[in-house]
Amino acid sequence: MLRRTFIHVEGIGPEVEQALWRQGCTDWETFLDSPDWFDVGPADRQRVADQLRESVDRLAAGDHAYFARRLGLVHAWRAYPDFRDRCAYLDIETDGGRFGKSITLIGLYDGEEFHHWVRGEGLEGFRDAISHYSMVVTFFGSRFDLPLLEQRFRGLRFDQIHLDLCPTLRRIGLSGGLKRIEKELGIVRGEDVEGLGGRDAIHLWKAYELGHDEEALRRLIAYNREDVVNLETLAVYAYGKLSKAVFG
Repeated sequence: MLRRTFIHVEGIGPEVEQALWRQGCTDWETFLDSPDWFDVGPADRQRVADQLRESVDRLAAGDHAYFARRLGLVHAWRAYPDFRDRCAYLDIETDGGRFGKSITLIGLYDGEEFHHWVRGEGLEGFRDAISHYSMVVTFFGSRFDLPLLEQRFRGLRFDQIHLDLCPTLRRIGLSGGLKRIEKELGIVRGEDVEGLGGRDAIHLWKAYELGHDEEALRRLIAYNREDVVNLETLAVYAYGKLSKAVFG
């Protein structure tokens, strides 16, 4: 569906994009085959053509940073199918603080395997791991997870396409926290973590850190795993609803 997107081109907003579709210009290649046939409104026709050619090349090269800049948070969902095979579903846990040093656990799911890093046990390994992904999916990550991770890992800057499901799901009428939305959609968690929330995650970490409670750490990791695995289900749902609403 990314090839049907024109809103990332300079001078093209939602109304012009919709107008292009109504004219039969359904994708980049269609426009580039006959650029003089289509009304691009106030946009510069040559600039549109140039940027679409660049988009074709950048997508073929897998240049996620280009589309991250062009789409921003609002339209990042449009890139999901094209970058899903290089997507990291990401969530962090903290000790209750709101600084990078507060991170206790980082969980990452790549659609097949779950990976995690624990404070004091190789947390630094996350820096290299995240560099292999082109898209990051979070819940409220633009305001919480990613800023804390950039504080924690000096020099780390996320240039991936970022699909933040919190504002994205709100656009289709699903608001509130992650657990509330999961319940509304019928997503069921495992028995040992059902009902756990953010405060519980803090208590579990403290039980592990202060009392060397390995069972508390196991539950914390299991809780985080449910978070990141369920993000994929929510991303698929959000994309389906938004693509139908926008593309028809």
